[in-house]
Amino acid sequence: MTTLVHPSAVVADTADLGDGAEIGPYAVVGADVTIGAGTTVGAHAVIEGLTSVGRECTLGVGVVLGTAPQDVKYADEPTRVEIGDRSVLREYVTVHRGTAAAGVTRVGAGCYLMAYVHVAHDCELGDHVTLANGVQLAGHVLIEEGANIGGLTPVHQFVRVGKWSFVGGGSRVPQDVPPYGRAAGNPLKLYGVNTVGLRRAGMPAERVAALQRAYRLVFNSRLSRHEALTQVAREFAGVEEVEHLIDFVSASQRGVLS
Repeated sequence: MTTLVHPSAVVADTADLGDGAEIGPYAVVGADVTIGAGTTVGAHAVIEGLTSVGRECTLGVGVVLGTAPQDVKYADEPTRVEIGDRSVLREYVTVHRGTAAAGVTRVGAGCYLMAYVHVAHDCELGDHVTLANGVQLAGHVLIEEGANIGGLTPVHQFVRVGKWSFVGGGSRVPQDVPPYGRAAGNPLKLYGVNTVGLRRAGMPAERVAALQRAYRLVFNSRLSRHEALTQVAREFAGVEEVEHLIDFVSASQRGVLS
């Protein structure tokens, strides 16, 4: 396959462009950048620093990847950005490279980041994450696999958003959102299990039911959090999704939304 570089693009001689990659008009690709096979880079995009973009990705107009983090402690350490295969970053998405704290900002495979999304330093996004228009992630945010965050939503630094959860648009996320949950509003509130999203993802009905029962015990019963987690662990031993919920809640540093 032929690599296509528009005549107006500026591509460093040492940039690594995979087979079939396409670089659009006025795009800038820096010296330490790797672009995977079949990836398209839109007009006026800027990709610099130690940045690797996977195969068959789509980078929209004005995307900016690998620029220095917005962190006053950053001292030009050689940190990175990594974008997984088949991810789509639409117009004017920005992803800053990491700091010495983690060293990398990572977006997984098959993600869809809509226009004007910002992913700050040291964030980690799992595979198949969807961030709608204008979502703003502060530093060190973890978004687990399959999570979906609605538009114009800011997420506080060090917050975690769990697997296959859904956050409604226009919310503000100051605490961890538990995996498989559904949250919305200002202040943000938890509204049970994300049943629609889980069924679309192919989760068996019995596992959805187990999560609903676990949610009632952990978030809506009169049991203490420790008592609830202990009972859930005993009742649903061996159910992978419930065990992940227990581990996620138990490891929270910022507190879990309820």
